[in-house]
Amino acid sequence: METYRNQTIQGKAFILEEVAFVNCKLIDCDLFYSGGDSDWIDCRFEGCRFHWRGPAKSTVLLLHAMGALQGQPTPPQSSMPVPGQGMKPN
Repeated sequence: METYRNQTIQGKAFILEEVAFVNCKLIDCDLFYSGGDSDWIDCRFEGCRFHWRGPAKSTVLLLHAMGALQGQPTPPQSSMPVPGQGMKPN
C-alpha cells in the first residue's frame, strides 16, 4: 500500500483500497472505493468525486433507500473510466 503524507494532491485518481493518506488535502480527485480496508488520517477533500463500486455501492444504495443518507443516490456510471482501464491511478 502506497502512503501519501503531508501533501496537497490535485486532479488525480485513486483506488482507495490501494493507498493511505496522512495529513493530506485532495482537490478535484476521483476516488474509487469497493468496500475494502482504506486509511486516511487528518485529510480534507475539496471537489472530489467518490465512485462507489461493488459492496460499497450496494451499501450506499441501501442507506439511501432507508433514508439514512441525504440527497439522491448517484446512478451507476458505466462510461466513467476506471483506474487501470483508461485512467491512470497514482
